[in-house]
Amino acid sequence: MVLGAGTAGTMVVNKLRHRLPTSEWRITVVDKDDVHDYQPGYLFLPFGLIEPDQVRRSRHALITDGVELVLGDVDRIDPQAREVSLVDGRTLGYDELVISSGTSARPDQTPGMLGPEWHRSVGEFYTFEGATALRESLASFVGGRLVVHVTEMPIKCPVAPLEFTFLADDFLRRRGLRERTEIVFVTPLDGAFTKPVASRELGHLLADKGITVETDFMVEHVDQERRVLVSYDEREVAYDQLVTIPLNMGADFVARSGLGDELNYVPVDKHTSQSTEHPSIFVLGDASNIPTSKAGSVAHFSVEVFVDNFLEHVAGRPMSHAFDGHANCFVESGGGKAMLLDFNYDTEPLTGTFPLPRLGPMTLLKESRANHIGKLAFRHIYWNLLLPGRPLGLPAQMSMAGKVPAPVSA
Repeated sequence: MVLGAGTAGTMVVNKLRHRLPTSEWRITVVDKDDVHDYQPGYLFLPFGLIEPDQVRRSRHALITDGVELVLGDVDRIDPQAREVSLVDGRTLGYDELVISSGTSARPDQTPGMLGPEWHRSVGEFYTFEGATALRESLASFVGGRLVVHVTEMPIKCPVAPLEFTFLADDFLRRRGLRERTEIVFVTPLDGAFTKPVASRELGHLLADKGITVETDFMVEHVDQERRVLVSYDEREVAYDQLVTIPLNMGADFVARSGLGDELNYVPVDKHTSQSTEHPSIFVLGDASNIPTSKAGSVAHFSVEVFVDNFLEHVAGRPMSHAFDGHANCFVESGGGKAMLLDFNYDTEPLTGTFPLPRLGPMTLLKESRANHIGKLAFRHIYWNLLLPGRPLGLPAQMSMAGKVPAPVSA
């Protein structure tokens, strides 16, 4: 049984259905509704670069024949009884369980964030509703102080706030409003990003675009009436339009089941995705506590490793494959260009070419038009190759081919 039919959950059931005999294995996936969103598209919605109907499809249409989709909210998991209880009273048994319930924005966890100005002067783009509302807010924006704010790490797609900032800069320039707008990027980190090499390069981009960075900012509350962010050390950042990334947390049923940490992420072996407490539970995608980015590429690469391991696991053999934390992230930088980061648990983002040595066609840690085209093309790949479980021709493990180590110091 799989809980969550997002990126990881859909990939898993589609791949396993083709690898497990139907005479021996029944595969069920549970989710609260029949709506599957292409979440990377949320970034483009506020700027009118994609239309709302281009990011939504039916879950049923994406799940292969022979997999049962159960619609319902999960209440809790009983690992001892190997049962999943739904809010409506139904109980589903399992032999092996995959939790792929993701992570979600929780504005309710920051005092003052929710209020009369939520999805107005206090916007967000981590939900479909938020991204479409922000589209309206930006359409009527005439200048002032635009603040992009990250509440706390980890967050889903950690480069997305930076991408939004760069795209906002480009959007305002095209509308003739950039000189009338101060853009401020507010982060709890001590730099632009979590990885030092990437943080340096992205920090240079922010500076080149005249974007102010406020670091080490731990928000205590949002004062919607005064339009200011207030930190625990009593610093204040004023805004006319705030675009915030609320605290991200795993599913509440994880907490109710006693399976998660303080943010509802399930502790797992970072190489096998197997629960550290319950051998019959695996956790994929954003729902686990593995120390790498909560990103679609991580879901993709870890699922590839998981499928091979799972087949060994159910056959009673030791799992012989190890996920290395591989992630690659496109970073839209505006002006029809993007950067590309490729890294894993142990290796910082490097310069070079991807996926082929010397030939690319994409470049690492540098802006290029090819990277931007790659980012746009991914939506087609996502719907037609990634979710159906078809091979993309990219190794799950990070490859050093074509890469050149970049110095950490400036």
